[in-house]
Amino acid sequence: MKTIFISLAALVALVSISFIPFTKVEKPPNVVIIFMDDMGYGDLECYAGSPWHTPNLNQLAADGMRFTYFYAVQAVCSASRAGLLTGCYPNRVGISGALWPTAPIALDTTEQTIASLLKAKGYKTGMVGKWHLGSKAPWLPLQHGFDEYLGLPYSNDMWPVHYDGKPYSDTSTNPRKNYPILPLIEGNNMVKQLKTLEDQATLTTLYTERACKFIRENKSKPFFLYMAHSMPHVPLAVSDKHKGKSKDGLFGDVITEIDWSVGEVLKTLAQNGLDKNTLVVFTSDNGPWLSYGNHAGNTGGLKEGKGTSWEGGIRVPCLMKWSGKVPAGTVCNKMAATIDLLPTIARLCGASRPAKKIDGVDIQSLLFNEKDANPRDELAVYYQKNSLEAIRKGPWKLVLPHRARTYKLNLPGYDGFPGAQPEIDLPLALYDIRRDPGETLDVQNHFPEIVKELLAIADKYRKTLGDDLTGEVGTERRAAGKVNL
Repeated sequence: MKTIFISLAALVALVSISFIPFTKVEKPPNVVIIFMDDMGYGDLECYAGSPWHTPNLNQLAADGMRFTYFYAVQAVCSASRAGLLTGCYPNRVGISGALWPTAPIALDTTEQTIASLLKAKGYKTGMVGKWHLGSKAPWLPLQHGFDEYLGLPYSNDMWPVHYDGKPYSDTSTNPRKNYPILPLIEGNNMVKQLKTLEDQATLTTLYTERACKFIRENKSKPFFLYMAHSMPHVPLAVSDKHKGKSKDGLFGDVITEIDWSVGEVLKTLAQNGLDKNTLVVFTSDNGPWLSYGNHAGNTGGLKEGKGTSWEGGIRVPCLMKWSGKVPAGTVCNKMAATIDLLPTIARLCGASRPAKKIDGVDIQSLLFNEKDANPRDELAVYYQKNSLEAIRKGPWKLVLPHRARTYKLNLPGYDGFPGAQPEIDLPLALYDIRRDPGETLDVQNHFPEIVKELLAIADKYRKTLGDDLTGEVGTERRAAGKVNL
């Protein structure tokens, strides 16, 4: 009996072991980043109730997380893109402003991007759309970790065409008169020239078709797709199938076409069985270029716009979806920024972090809606070449004295022509962003201890990243790549 008892016990133990749950190693997620150009915080129906309908973006928000305090680290094209792709404040990697076609610098190829990190992990990496970190090889996407590329090397207004859509006259004094015809690049080579607004009207559809093709061709392997739309940056252009669709003018039509594009990408993911294991991020490089009036978006009531360090310039819409991982229909009211995408994506995909120092933080805890998560509590806001203009911490924003553009002194332009955007001198000011998102009430006299705390944070950044306004160079800035013109 004793022998039988031992055998039965062993059998029971063996059977029990067989029922221990097996933890399957999860397949790394695909990643799609859809990056808009000059889209304002108030341009989506799911944010500020815009007059045009964006059903696909509404669904993306309903299926995922909507961020209400998501920031671009500089309110201008090239700098913002450098921050997104490298996880660094742009001035750390030597990039500022918007690089012209003849710019003598570019993003250095020694900087590791989201694409290069994921490619080393075995991901297929593709980009479509606006690059703006170097206008020719060896500074194009293929030299920064992307396996394939189709798009424009810089902004769609950097061409020898006037606001009315006609080429500049020989007598024009505008320096854009001497810019090259807008090149469409595939890989490292120009495959087409865009000479008219009608040519530009094909861009959103072209980008969308190539993005969906990339998804279909790589459905059996992990992939990273960076889709950087040229719109709604001016000059605006929309395909015939979306003209008049918004019932609210050309800008509304452009947003309607962008919403269609997002829908096509989401539909392609679903049709190929990839929607359950793909992280989709939708955001913008900065706020709207308000001097263009009815050809610009809106900030949802936030102050000023593109090219400023006010909330309207740097706070942007952001939606993230990962079915079964990111809780559907959630809202994140914690601060996060474009520079946080790299470390977050690297961790989610099992990739290494960059060898060089970065500034982004892992916001996975926010994505998964973990209780009391707050991975980013402060943000430095730089502009110009290397001017520290503001510090965000908790609910507070300290605006440092600087000279900045304003859209408040002149009427905007209309139908593609800009209004004036003069510069004014701004004094030191403290704002409580949670109660005063329009940054109208300076409360520094009520909270001198907060001012002192944020000034100390500013000094920390000045020591490492510098500040042209105080003459500090910074000990941790890296050089951009030097372009042979």
